[in-house]
Amino acid sequence: MNKHFKLYLALMTLATAGINPLPAQNKKAGIATLASKGKVVDVYTTAQHTEHHLAKTGTLPLSVKPQPDEDLSVFVDPGYTYQTLLGIGGALTDAAAETFYKLPKDKQKEFLTAYFDKDKGIGYTLARTSIQSCDFSSESYSYVKEGDKELKTFEIGHDKKYRIPFIKEAMAATGGKLTLYASPWSPPAFMKDTRDVQKGGKLLPAYRQSWANFFVRFINAYQKEGVPVWGLTVQNEATAASPWESCQFTDEEERDFVKYYLGPTLQKNGMSNKKVIIWDFNRDFVYQRASAILQDPEAAKYVWGMGFHWYESFSTGGPRYDKVRLAYQAFPGKNLLFTEGCIEHYDTGKVYDWALGERYGQAMINDFNAGTAGWTDWNVLLDEKGGPNHAGNQCFAPIHGNTITGALTYTNIYYYIGHFSKFIRPGAKRIACSVSNDKLLTTAFQNSDGTIAVVVMNKTDNKAGYLLWIKDKAVKVTSEPHSIQTLVVK
Repeated sequence: MNKHFKLYLALMTLATAGINPLPAQNKKAGIATLASKGKVVDVYTTAQHTEHHLAKTGTLPLSVKPQPDEDLSVFVDPGYTYQTLLGIGGALTDAAAETFYKLPKDKQKEFLTAYFDKDKGIGYTLARTSIQSCDFSSESYSYVKEGDKELKTFEIGHDKKYRIPFIKEAMAATGGKLTLYASPWSPPAFMKDTRDVQKGGKLLPAYRQSWANFFVRFINAYQKEGVPVWGLTVQNEATAASPWESCQFTDEEERDFVKYYLGPTLQKNGMSNKKVIIWDFNRDFVYQRASAILQDPEAAKYVWGMGFHWYESFSTGGPRYDKVRLAYQAFPGKNLLFTEGCIEHYDTGKVYDWALGERYGQAMINDFNAGTAGWTDWNVLLDEKGGPNHAGNQCFAPIHGNTITGALTYTNIYYYIGHFSKFIRPGAKRIACSVSNDKLLTTAFQNSDGTIAVVVMNKTDNKAGYLLWIKDKAVKVTSEPHSIQTLVVK
């Protein structure tokens, strides 16, 4: 019998008996080599009743752990990917711009660094602004004179005073990497059946083409000022008759406006690359509106995706993340974008309320897990009264600027958003991530450079030790009560 065949039989016999025929030192050497090439986890923490605000609180080594026990665990699997991140940011409104220019120069610089510098700040890369005035403007105004259907008087002189310079400073602070989209609150009064920009009303059929042309004029005017516009939402809060600037569209009206007017007009003017976003209102009806419009192929071909807000709790009693997930699953060729959210009823006594940030953390984790490609907070900056706002609709912002003292106040909203925007960068892919019980909330993305960012949030009053487990490797991590962490695996 051939000696090599004899050796093969001997090895097979040992293996069948459950004996490893390889030398023990080779197996150990293999494990040691794997461990030496193992990844490390940088831990960044924001926690209530501590000094930790986006603070690096440790670097931990991952080690081999093939099967987790019954420990509280966060499981991450980069082998399964979902949506690609567009960006994370906030709205550059008239109110934010006016407040910004009332601050001392050093505070303006601090503000720009805090938001838009990815190393020293939280690295915003996405922004929204309004077309004409909104509630967060000091006054109502239009870009055209009353009755000017042909838009011969169109000019953006109002925006050149504060808003456009502010947007350009934000763009410069990102190194030119700011994705900007715009939303209208209302057409000019003469284009509506109510002849009023406030309290709802509808766009008159006779002005549909003029209103579509208005979008083109806006894009051209902003781009002439050095502010490129990436995309547009069709109508802010499309079914609301708000006491400030507002306009109502049924699903059929929005579908037909996109299909027959806005889409073709953008295309005719060489703007087919501008992203059109429908709905731009609450989660509860995002699937219904998407279904009504996107099942029409002639309308759908102009639509990049669906925008949504978080104010559905006024009517449905809680966040409807399930509606976002359903839209993501039903229309895989389209995108989802969180276009607005803020905490209403500004109260100076509550600027340090920990629940402010926790609402953001919970929303962002759930929205991303439901398939959202980008997340835009509302005003990036408001004054010491939660404004200015001509409708008396004062709200909280991540940062408030005191126009009397010049001081900046950072709410913990800023830090909670930063746990996402600083570490999850445009182009990142969401990856499979789950937690073994409801003590923690979590989501995870893999950046284009290969790093993995896992966000873990603890809303409970108790400290929680958990296992971060990634493909047969794990590390033990501690989550403080009422905290949020970003674990950067590299």
